[in-house]
Amino acid sequence: MCGIVGAAAQRDVTPVLLDGLRRLEYRGYDSAGVAVQTAGALLERVRTVGKVAELEHALDKTPVSGLTGIAHTRWATHGEPSEQNAHPHICHERVALVHNGIIENHDALHVQQEQAGYRFTSQTDTEVIVHQVHFYLDQGKDLLAAVTAAVNDLEGAFALGVISKDEPGRLIAARRGSPLVIGLADGEILIASDVAALIAQTDSFVFLEDGDVADITRDGMTVYDQAGRPVERPVKQSRVTVDATDKGDFAHFMLKEIFEQPRAIADTLEGRISGNRVLEAAFGTDAGNIFDQVAGVHIIACGTSYHAGMIGRYWLESLAGIPCSVEVASEFRYRHPVVRNNSLIVTLSQSGETADTLAGLREARRLGFGRALSICNVPESSLVRESDLVLMTHAGPEIGVASTKAFTTQLVSMLLLTIVLGRRHGMSEETETCLVNELRSVPGKVESALTLNEQIITLAREHFADKHNALFLGRGAQFPVAMEGALKLKEISYIHAEAYPAGELKHGPLALVDANMPVIAVAPNNELLEKLKSNLQEVRARGGELIVFADAKVGMISSPGVTVLPVAPVEDSIAPIIFSVPLQLLAYHVAALKGTDIDQPRNLAKSVTVE
Repeated sequence: MCGIVGAAAQRDVTPVLLDGLRRLEYRGYDSAGVAVQTAGALLERVRTVGKVAELEHALDKTPVSGLTGIAHTRWATHGEPSEQNAHPHICHERVALVHNGIIENHDALHVQQEQAGYRFTSQTDTEVIVHQVHFYLDQGKDLLAAVTAAVNDLEGAFALGVISKDEPGRLIAARRGSPLVIGLADGEILIASDVAALIAQTDSFVFLEDGDVADITRDGMTVYDQAGRPVERPVKQSRVTVDATDKGDFAHFMLKEIFEQPRAIADTLEGRISGNRVLEAAFGTDAGNIFDQVAGVHIIACGTSYHAGMIGRYWLESLAGIPCSVEVASEFRYRHPVVRNNSLIVTLSQSGETADTLAGLREARRLGFGRALSICNVPESSLVRESDLVLMTHAGPEIGVASTKAFTTQLVSMLLLTIVLGRRHGMSEETETCLVNELRSVPGKVESALTLNEQIITLAREHFADKHNALFLGRGAQFPVAMEGALKLKEISYIHAEAYPAGELKHGPLALVDANMPVIAVAPNNELLEKLKSNLQEVRARGGELIVFADAKVGMISSPGVTVLPVAPVEDSIAPIIFSVPLQLLAYHVAALKGTDIDQPRNLAKSVTVE
């Protein structure tokens, strides 16, 4: 969600802070701000509504400079997007603070602080934190002690960066629930909510654990755990590169990431397959013992990752013979689910910091569901650290808010899991060999699907330029593919789009079908094909315009009212991965046609770290 950058250095940090904010723009935000300690030990702040470019323009008019500072991009939760609600927040010109997360007891603190004489200038929950830090400073505590005392008064999730005019050169960082990383460079130490913000400055990072507070100066730092004890956190080298967070020759990050999928999938498979077998050790050193106990799978995820989980359920049940449930994470923790013994909890998340998914994992742990596997793209994330087993997707940095390569690499990972669990539930060596060979073919099949790009550009222009609604159809494992296609279209083009199992058309959705609503279907060559064709005839009989992505072997051809785009023949087991790609391209080109903000669609954020 929001983005934090901070620095204590021997140079003017304002350019560093701005560069970090620009690299965090993919997370989604509505306002931005910066505060620095000036040479005169004052706190100077500039805040704007809108993009980081607006903040840069404001700083051109009102320059600020200093050796220590904090900066922020805000995604509104408490209070509308406005300059007053933008971070950093300052109390009595003495202490400045940036915050990611949500403070659940802010109402009680607000009342308490008003009674103590504090005046509120924003609608945010964050302002109670800066007042609380100031309260403890007024009691004679230094900045570290004041922040430590203040966070003990907070309920909820937070990552904080705090500076004070009383202590030039000092920066305090704290986290509970929301991610925060420390970057180590020559003569300076930096903080951020994401490695990507700092990758132009350093590749050496310390990842704070839940409850940690870090006392930072340009010369060094001390990290304290939740009990207040000094602790050593390991320094890790990041694999993220500056080039990975640049668009290159592509118009948008999303298009770049769509075309990166063959390499991302190949990287995800690398080292996980030997001969005709999937290596269990890829899931962790104790994977074999844990998998031996698995009687069922319980998948918890949100958004695009939830769709990956739904496809995974089809594979686990049809290929491995294992019962599987898939839960929307934001609902799971409130549903009072019945515990199934020896379940494997599988969480899927691009960032590994999705608040609802983390909460779902913790609730499943509390209820005693079983051991946990995380399928994730960020190795240092909270979800990874809290799971027994981990399979990294190796998608590389995904900057576009609408997930593409993270989704397809999650699907590849789910199929790897299906194979290793299937061995214990009757899957033959012959079947495993076939599935492994099909997995090896996926990068090439995705390359082939990408050759539809030019045809899809024409399709978008001819069928979507003036449309406001769309219906996506699929059957079997292609129904979640249709759901993902609809989500992509609505996320970035702002066209209302829904997905249905094609067999459900007659139970209501046919009432919506007319010539003004494109109906998009995915038609692989499988046992449901003839039934799908019958469903599509129901659309044509009511004057609906059909767009069908069909396996080239099925012999479907375009006709009046029906546009068929042939997809190179593909085995049914991997078809959901391949058919997802043209739907991604369709969403992208429709959005480009409509001129929307593709990489940062309105109201959305990349890493959803609030409930």
